[in-house]
Amino acid sequence: MGYKLTRDDFAQVIHRLSGQYRIYAPVLKKGAGRFTDTDVVRYDFVTDADEIELTKKSDYAFKEFLTPLSETLFYFTESKVTEAELPDTPVLIFLRSCDMHAIKRLDQIYLQNGSMPDWFYNRRRELVKFVLIGCSHSYENCFCVSMGSNIAPDGYVFSVDVRDDEVLCDVPDVAFDSFFAAGTQQNVVPCHVTENETRVTVPENIPLSIFKDPLWDEYTTRCIGCGRCNFVCPTCTCYTMQDVYYTDNGRVGERRRVGASCMVDGFTNVAGGGQYRKTQGERMRFKVLHKISDHKKRFGVNMCVGCGRCDDVCPEYISYSNIINKVNDAVNAAGKEA
Repeated sequence: MGYKLTRDDFAQVIHRLSGQYRIYAPVLKKGAGRFTDTDVVRYDFVTDADEIELTKKSDYAFKEFLTPLSETLFYFTESKVTEAELPDTPVLIFLRSCDMHAIKRLDQIYLQNGSMPDWFYNRRRELVKFVLIGCSHSYENCFCVSMGSNIAPDGYVFSVDVRDDEVLCDVPDVAFDSFFAAGTQQNVVPCHVTENETRVTVPENIPLSIFKDPLWDEYTTRCIGCGRCNFVCPTCTCYTMQDVYYTDNGRVGERRRVGASCMVDGFTNVAGGGQYRKTQGERMRFKVLHKISDHKKRFGVNMCVGCGRCDDVCPEYISYSNIINKVNDAVNAAGKEA
């Protein structure tokens, strides 16, 4: 079942939803970009439809609710551990098709990657429902078609497509029909991209020789190790732990889970002063092959969903999509030599 609404009707839908849900959506932040005169689109809680940015691609992913950059897990004293409280109000997250696919990757890492699901992730995940933002056209650096993430999977409660002065919504979850009572019923198929300007070819079988291929050497000098590509990525999940002590004896404080990056110094430090993947080229190799090979071997799908945010944010103009194609060329060359 779908609905056609006016913009005013849609504003009323959001108003009614905000009475029952916390709404987490992309918001245009004027003058808050990387430079003083630039804007940025990032996620925030909203209560009004006019606050939701539905036409621009978000510069940052939705994941900061599910995996905050810094999250207190629990508080401890000498004799007691207390889990940090989390508001139990359900949350609606507005996101695009590629990010809907990214949810599956996050769930695989946090819920299916071991003998026990991650309890702290799961308690947030159980609060969340998703609203699909349709894509009527491809954005710069997107390659979702190549990664098979251009069509949203099932799991959204309703979709949003803005066309001139109308808002079209597909509402597969009948529990949300009552919010759209002011609309006109009609069949709605969410918009999706069928072609990107950027295209990649992911090789099926990557030989071990690629680990020593000179293609990675370029990034030892080009990459500055800022980690921005990881922090904007919807599927990067690495973190570290920090204990913050309130007393000098270190027996009262809190433990925090803090976002980390495989591209920055210190991430692979180990006891005794050792460090794996010392160069940026080695780190780039690890990141890329994890996204297009290792994750698929374990879970059956590539980790990368082709959102292109890493290309958008890189201060050195390193193109991740270009690296994938370089890996494919190297794999083909290795096959011919064999």
